[in-house]
Amino acid sequence: MDQLSDELLIDTYYAAIEYKLDPEFIRMLAMEMKRREVEPSAASHKITA
Repeated sequence: MDQLSDELLIDTYYAAIEYKLDPEFIRMLAMEMKRREVEPSAASHKITA
């Protein structure tokens, strides 16, 4: 997780929710954002399908 930039972490979080990935994976991303004290709105999150 440390290799992901904050912006990529946030984008990955939103993509995981959009594509209904494993809830445990989404929880892990959320926990990492909390650990880094990164707010989900801190970066643009353009999701295209």
